[in-house]
Amino acid sequence: MSLVFSRRAFCAMTAAAAVLPALPARAAAAHGIAMHGMPALPADFSHLPYANPDAPKGGSFSIGFSGTFDSMNPFIVKGNAPRGLTDALYGNNLWDTLLFRSADEPFTLYGLLAEQVDMPEDRTWIEFTLNANAKFSDGTPVTVDDLLFTIDLLKNKGRPIYKRRFEKVVSVDKTGERSVRLTFSDGEDRELPLLVGLTPIFPQHAVDPATFDQSSMAAIMGAGPYVVDSVDPGRQVVLKRNPNYWGKDLPIKRGLDNFDLIKIEYFKDPTAYFEAFKTGAFDVYMETDPGHWANAYDFPAARDGRVVMEKIHSGTPRSMSGFVFNTRRDLFKDIRVREALIRLFDFESINRNLYFSAFARTGSFFQGSSLSALGIPASDAEKALLAPYAKSLRDDVMAGTYKPPVSDGSGHDRKALRAALDLLGQAGWTLSGNKLVNAEGKPFAFEFMSKTADEEKLALAYQATLKLIGIDMSIRTVDSTQYYDRQKVYDFDMLQMIWTASLSPGNEQNNRWSMKSAVTEGTFNYAGASDPGIDAMIAAVLAARSQEDFETAVRALDRILISGLYCVPLFNLPDDLVARWKRITRPDVVAVNGIQPETWWTTA
Repeated sequence: MSLVFSRRAFCAMTAAAAVLPALPARAAAAHGIAMHGMPALPADFSHLPYANPDAPKGGSFSIGFSGTFDSMNPFIVKGNAPRGLTDALYGNNLWDTLLFRSADEPFTLYGLLAEQVDMPEDRTWIEFTLNANAKFSDGTPVTVDDLLFTIDLLKNKGRPIYKRRFEKVVSVDKTGERSVRLTFSDGEDRELPLLVGLTPIFPQHAVDPATFDQSSMAAIMGAGPYVVDSVDPGRQVVLKRNPNYWGKDLPIKRGLDNFDLIKIEYFKDPTAYFEAFKTGAFDVYMETDPGHWANAYDFPAARDGRVVMEKIHSGTPRSMSGFVFNTRRDLFKDIRVREALIRLFDFESINRNLYFSAFARTGSFFQGSSLSALGIPASDAEKALLAPYAKSLRDDVMAGTYKPPVSDGSGHDRKALRAALDLLGQAGWTLSGNKLVNAEGKPFAFEFMSKTADEEKLALAYQATLKLIGIDMSIRTVDSTQYYDRQKVYDFDMLQMIWTASLSPGNEQNNRWSMKSAVTEGTFNYAGASDPGIDAMIAAVLAARSQEDFETAVRALDRILISGLYCVPLFNLPDDLVARWKRITRPDVVAVNGIQPETWWTTA
C-alpha cells in the first residue's frame, strides 16, 4: 500500500491546530511501549538496569572485523557498510532513533528522539512527540519535516526491510509543531508500531534523495552520540564522540556512549584479525570456535591477565547455525534430497574432532527458550493454527519427538549412509560406480561458498562424508566483498548462515522466510523458502495480543520451519565466549540480551 502524506504534513502548524479533527482520538501519552503488557521501567526511571550511570567518560574503544567495506550507508542494498555505525551489538552510534530498545526486556522501547509516544489498544496508529532539544550533529533541530522526509526516503530507496515496513502505513499526518501520527492499514501487525519507533531521522537539509541509494564513502548526518572523524576506505573508520550530543543527559542514555573515540578496524582475513587482537590492535574478540578458545589464547597478554576471557550467559534463545540450501536451485527443491544431506552431517564426529565436544546440537530456530517447539508436542492452539498447512509439517515435529539425526560418531556411519541413499533413491538419484547420478546420468554436484577458513574447515569435514556416497561438493572460498555481493542476489548453492534469535521475534521473520522475500533481492531469505504456511504463522506472531498467544504462534512457526528442512542444522554454544583487553571494562549486571558494549568504559 502506498504511503500518503497529507498536505498538512509539510505545513507549519500552531499548537492550537495540533489535533486534526479527522483523526481518531489520542491515547494517553507514554514514555515507552511494549510488545505485550507494559514497560518494566517507570516514567521517572534514572537509568537502564544494565548500565552504570557513574561510568567515566573518555579514552577509546577499538572493535575489529574480518573483511572490508565499500560504503558508509547501511540503509540501502548497494555496497557493504562497516559494522559499528548502526549495529545490534555495538549500537546506533551515528543515528538516533525515535525510540530506544531496552536489552533487558524482550521488546520494550523507551523514548529517545521522541520524548512521548501515543498508541491506542487496537494499534491502528502511533503518534510521536519529538523532544524539543533533539539536534543533529551540526546543531540544527530535529523536526517533524525531517521525520517525514526520512520515512519517504527509506520507503522508496531503502533496504527491503524498510520498504516492507512503510508499505503498511496508509497516512502520515503532522499533528503539531513536534508531533506526527502514522496510521496503519489495520492493527493486525502488533509489532509494526514498535518497528516504526526504531526509525532513524535524517536531516532533510543535508541529504540528497537523488543519490541516497548509491554507495558512497560519505556518511549521512545523524543525531546520534558520535560523528565520523575519519575514513580509510575498506580498512578503518574512526568515530568521535560529539561533545554537544543533545541526548547525553537523558535517563535512557545515562552510562552509555562512554568512549571519546570508537575505532572500527577491518583485517583482510580471520587469521590476521585474531593476530591483530593478540597485539592489542582492537579491544574485544567474540569467539565462536570452542577449539580456538581452548588452544589459541596461550599468548602473553592472556596468560598474565591483560586479556580477560569470560563465558557470559544470556537469556536469549540460541541462534540457529546451519548450511543453507538455496531451494531456488533445482537440485535442492526436493525435500527428500535435503533430508538426505542433513542425515549425512556427522555432528558427533565433527564436534569431537574439531571442537573438543564443546558444542550442543541445534534443532530449533528458538532453541533454549519457551518459544522453541523442540521436544514439545503441539498444543491444541498450535494445531488449530497449523491445520490448513498439514502438508508442510512433519509428524515427528508435531509430536515433539523430532531431533536432528544422531550418528555413531565414526565419520562413516553405515546406517546414516544407507538412510541417505534410500531418500536420494526415492528422489531419482542412484549410485553409478563412485558417482551419484540422476536418470539422465547427470552427477549430483554443487558448490559450497565460504568466506573464512573456519567455514572452509567445517565444509571440508562435511565434504568427506558426502563423497562416500558419490556426492561432489566443491568448496569455493571468496573474499568478503564477492561473498556478500553474491549472497544478496542468491548466487550460491550452499553457504553457512546464522539466524540470530531473540525473545521477541517479529517482522524480521518476514525478511527471512516470507514468500515475498524469496523473490526480493537483498533479503535474508537465503533458503528461498516460499510457503504460505510460513507467511500465515508469521502473521499470527504479529497479530498476537497476549504473551500466551505470542508463544503459541512462535512455536507454530518453529514447527513449520523445522519441517521445511531449509538447512543442515549445525550447533550452538551455551554461553557467549568473550575475550577483551582489561583496559576495557563493563558493568557487573549483564542484560537479558547479553553484553552491551554501549555501556562499557575504559580504565586506561
